[in-house]
Parts: sequence; structure tokens; C-alpha cells
Amino acid sequence: MPGFAGAYRVDCPKVSTMNTYDSVTPALARALAARGYESLTPVQQAVIAADADGRDLLVSAQTGSGKTVAFGLAMAPTMLNGAERFERGSLPLGLVVAPTRELALQVCRELEWLYESTGARVASCVGGMDMRQERQVLSGGVHLVVGTPGRLRDHIERGSLDIGSLRAVVLDEADEMLDLGFREDLEYILDAAPQQRRTLLFSATVPQPIAALAKRFQRDALRISTVQERAPHGDIEYRALQVAPSERENAIINVLRYFDARGAMVFCATRMGVNHLSARLANRGFDVVALSGELTQNIRSQALQSMRDGRARICVATDVAARGIDLPELDLVIHADLPANREALLHRSGRTGRAGRKGLCVLMVPHNRRQTAQRLIGAANIRAEWGKPPSATEVAAQDRQRILNDATLSAPLMPEEADFARDLLALHSPEQIAAAYLRLQQANRPAPEELLEALPEPRLRDAPQGRSGEPRPSRESFAGGAWFSISAGHKQNAEPRWLLPLICRVGHLTKRDIGAIKVFHGESHFEVAADAAERFWDQIERHGTGENLRIARLQQPGQVADAPKPKKLKKPDWDKQNKKKFRKPAQDRA
Repeated sequence: MPGFAGAYRVDCPKVSTMNTYDSVTPALARALAARGYESLTPVQQAVIAADADGRDLLVSAQTGSGKTVAFGLAMAPTMLNGAERFERGSLPLGLVVAPTRELALQVCRELEWLYESTGARVASCVGGMDMRQERQVLSGGVHLVVGTPGRLRDHIERGSLDIGSLRAVVLDEADEMLDLGFREDLEYILDAAPQQRRTLLFSATVPQPIAALAKRFQRDALRISTVQERAPHGDIEYRALQVAPSERENAIINVLRYFDARGAMVFCATRMGVNHLSARLANRGFDVVALSGELTQNIRSQALQSMRDGRARICVATDVAARGIDLPELDLVIHADLPANREALLHRSGRTGRAGRKGLCVLMVPHNRRQTAQRLIGAANIRAEWGKPPSATEVAAQDRQRILNDATLSAPLMPEEADFARDLLALHSPEQIAAAYLRLQQANRPAPEELLEALPEPRLRDAPQGRSGEPRPSRESFAGGAWFSISAGHKQNAEPRWLLPLICRVGHLTKRDIGAIKVFHGESHFEVAADAAERFWDQIERHGTGENLRIARLQQPGQVADAPKPKKLKKPDWDKQNKKKFRKPAQDRA
């Protein structure tokens, strides 16, 4: 691997064939068996292989591949040093550093069940929690500490965390920690740790900053990676749904209703977006929680616990707040805002389809950002099925099938249920009972939204190309089209070059749908293609322009009743400041 000496690459096998735990520490093997593990994932096998024994590791694997258990298995022999159980009252022997509070607490929970049979005491040190309680736990003796960089550094500097006896250090999501600005804290922690230790660095990608960090703090590191490191997650199905920008939230509601996932996560780009969308969904009757950086640790912990115990089914979150979060039975991920890059897309999507489960990932694509979405999907090397959001009719049909196929309807009757069923039938007809059951089912489900018609596919694919490479509409494309007026003209310095994007934005059109634009003194007229005119006018009537402008439909285009064209202003004869008469230069008078 270029960038640090002594490292070489090991590719994980494609298929796990390990059905026993011969290479796993016995106490951890029992924990895996009790947890229902039938086999290890490729990355888990690679970190306990013979050539990885005792060495520093630089590991990259796709999201949901079992990395937490992987470094737990890798650390155990080093920390136990041949013993079956840990001694009581020990100084920390292992340290795991994670970028966010939620990820650190999640890792702590995973390591607690994995190391339960070893007698290990696992402590967490994360920002937002009571530092005095953490100090008390640390003073009682712990074997394994999991924390965030800033809080760990605070404990080390205050003397409440002694890392002089560490045998293994793990940096989890190292690329994310560098992106969040934790380089200085990480370097401080690693410099304070003993030189004779194992350093296990786990990172989704290995850019130059990660390679530099590995070169400085690792010795003869073994590079471990999946065979297809840049390949998409095979257990995730991708769909890209093209929506009108103003219909995005309604489309999200219909997607949630149509798929009716046991657990769903919706990603927004900003905290404000999280707050707005979570409030909208809550008002519509969804069981939803929010997760963003502005919330306190207690609120964020409660939100995640609500998802884990089933009290909430939808989590609306930002990228940073959801980093590394693993929620059970998360079947659906929705990108309410398109992710910024390939890594963000794969990270968000990787919240579903974990541990062998299937998952669905839906991208909400405003029609004016379709090319951006296509480039993003191509960069991530994934296949996405393009389509439109489910309509209210399609949601209702899906509800009907879901009710008809409900397993409770075919379950055998218990004796007491059969008696009550006969009493019901004696009082009410089967149709009345079925209708009451239907009403009960529908009462628990928010009503779907009526969406605008789907945008048509671009026309004139074989037409001559314009300078931008897009098809140039011909005049025949606008035969039978409609004319509209907009209250901006020469008086408002209106020009076709800024009227065109404004009209496209407020009417959810593309420039191929707009024909001629005629600018008059106090208003302008523009032409809309026949197959887009009704959709455009319906959008204007329903939502307006969102600007200080008025749009009206014209019966006779080209005829205006506004003020006459302005007279041409003459150049003033006097300079009011200097009180001197203008005179043209001699060369201009000649």
C-alpha cells in the first residue's frame, strides 16, 4: 500500500465458509454462539487469520459488514494474553475511539455482550454525559474504554484516565474523525499511549490523510480490504423517484405509507430540514423521532431507544448524527435531500441491508437535479430503478393487499375467540364486521397525499442539439400550446435570460417546455408546450409563484393593455454637481 512502509494488502474472501470458531478466543466464541452467529463475515475472518495475529491492521470494509465484532475479536487475544478472564481492578487494556456519541455508545453495547464471559468491565466516555460519573467508573477499574476523541483527551489531561497499560487501540471510522476535525485529539491520544501496542485502524476509505496517520502510528501494518471495496452493497435495492420540488414532502409521506417498513430512516442535509420534516410527519400521525447535532445527548439516546424498542418507526436525521448508527429491522432508507458525494450516499444507504437482511434505499430527486443524481449514482457504482413516487391510488391499493394478506386473518381460532366470533355474527352481518375491521386498519394509517402528475420524459431525443448538448425544441413542439403573462417587463428590467429559470422553477418545468418569451413594458408573455401547459397552470393555481409576481393565462397572446413604451431619455445638459455644461471631447465632435 503506497503511503506507509511495510504494509501489504489482503483481500477478504467473497463467501464465508467458516462455520466454527477455532481461531476465536473461547469466551468470545461462546458469546457468538449464544447470539445466534452461524458463521463469521469476511472481514471478521480476515482479522483473526494467522497472518493478522498480533499485527497492526488497517481495515476497510463496507458498511454493515460486522466491523465492531471484527475488532472485538481481533483485540481479545492481545488484551487477555492467554488468560481466560480479565483480572479485577485492572487499568484499561483496550481503547476504542469513535467519531460520534451514538456510535461510541453502540460500540460499547456490542462489546459488552461479546466480552461478557471474560469478566471485562467496559466503560464509555463521550461528550454530553456526566463527566463525574465517568470518572467514578474509571476509578473503579475497567478493562476496555470506548469514547469520543474530545472527551477521552479531557480525561487523559485531567488524570482520570490512565492509558499507560494499553495493549490495543482501535480507531473506528477513522476517515470520519479526520473529516470532523479530530486529528489533533487523535494524535494526542496515540502519542500518550504506550509505544508497544497494537493499533487497529478501521476506515471506510483510505485517502492520503488516513495513509499518513497509519504511517506515523502503525508498525508493519497489514492492509485488509473487501475484494470489491468500491462495489455497492448487494443486499440493498435502489430506487430514484423523480418529484416536483414542492411535492417532495408529500412524496416522502406516500413512500413511507406504500412500503410500510418496520423501521425507516430519512436523511436531510441540515438540522433545520430535520426539524421541519419530523414535525410534518408527526403532524400526519407517523411515529417519528429526530436525530441532529443540536439535540442533547439524553434526547438523542431516547430517540434511538424509541427506534430499538418499536415505539417509533421513523427516524429523521442528518448525516453526522447518524454516523455508524445500527438500528434493528431498518428496512427503508430515504434520501430526502440528495447526499453531497458518493461516500455519503453509500454511508446513508448502508444503514439498511445489514447482517444479511435485505433493504430498500429511495432517493427523492427533484426534476431539476436529475443529472446530479445520475452522476452520484454512477460514481457510487450502483444500479437504481427510476420511477415516480406512489400515488394515493397506489397506496390505497397496497393497503388493500396488505389487509387481505394479513396473517392474523388466517390464524386458527382459539376456543374463546370462536365463541366471541359467533356472538358477533349473531348481532352483525359479515359485511358489517369486515367493514369495521377495515375502518380500524385505516384509522392507524395516515392518509396518503395527492401528488402532481409525474413529469414527462425529455422530448425530442433525436432533435438537433443546442449549445448545451440538450435537444433544441422545434416550433412544431409548441403547436396547440398555451400563452401566459407574468407581471415583469422592461419596467422591472426583465430579460428572457432570468425569466426562463424563474418560470421553470415556479412551474416545475424544464426549458424544453418553454417556447417564445416576449417582454413588454409592464409584463411579459411566454409560451408553454401543449403537453405541459395544464400541469404548469395547475401548479400555479395550487401553490402560486412564491415570488412577488403574478402569472395569468392569456386568451389572446401578444396584446397588452399596460402603459405605453417609455420615451427615450435625453442626456442632461448640466452637471448638477459641478454646474458646468457638458461638452463632448474634440475627437467626438469631429
